[in-house]
Amino acid sequence: MIVLDERGKACPLPVVETKKALETAASGETARVLVDNEIAVQNLRKLADHKGWSFCWEKRGGGDFQAWITREAGESLSEEKQRETEEPECPDCRTEGIRPGLTAVISSEAMGQGDDRLGKILMKSFLFALTQQDILPETVLLYNGGAFLSCEGSESLEDLKKLEELGVEILTCGTCLDFYGLKEKLAVGGISNMYEIVEKQCRAHTILRP
Repeated sequence: MIVLDERGKACPLPVVETKKALETAASGETARVLVDNEIAVQNLRKLADHKGWSFCWEKRGGGDFQAWITREAGESLSEEKQRETEEPECPDCRTEGIRPGLTAVISSEAMGQGDDRLGKILMKSFLFALTQQDILPETVLLYNGGAFLSCEGSESLEDLKKLEELGVEILTCGTCLDFYGLKEKLAVGGISNMYEIVEKQCRAHTILRP
C-alpha cells in the first residue's frame, strides 16, 4: 500500500501527488492518503471518479481525514491513458502533450473577482495545476496585469518556466511590460505585440481563460 501524508499541503497538491503515485503503481495498488480538510477529500473523490478507481474515506480525530483509492486491476496504464483522453477528433488535435490551437489567455495576476490576495493564490495554483496536465496549451498569452507573472519576483515564474520546458510558447505583451516598467525583468518566454496576440486568439480552436 502506498501511504501519502498530504496534510498541510495546498490545493491541488494532494490530488496531483496522489495521481502521480497511482499512475506509476501496479494495477490493483491502493493509496492511503492523509489530508486535513474535507474539501481535499472531495477533490480526491473526483480524481477517483474521473479515473474509474474505487474510493472510500473516513474522518479521524483532530480534524484529519484518510482516504483509500485503489487503481482498478486489469487496466494497463496505456489503456487508462487512452480512455481518459478520448475526445471527438478535431483538426490538428493530438491526444497528449501540446494541443495545437489551445491557447491560455491571462490578463491579471489574480484569478477571478473578489479578494486580490485570494485571487493571486488561485492563479498560482492554476498555473501549477496546468503544468500537471496531460494535455497542454500550445501558447500562453500574458497581458495587462498578467505581464507580472512572467517577470522576476513572480511566484508563478517556475511554473511558467516548466511549461516552456514542456514545449508551451510563453508570450508577454511588450506594451504592458513597458507600461509597468518590467521590460528588463522579463524572465521567461518572449515579447509579443497586440497584432500577434489577436492573431493567436483568432487562430485558436479553444481559449482557456482562468
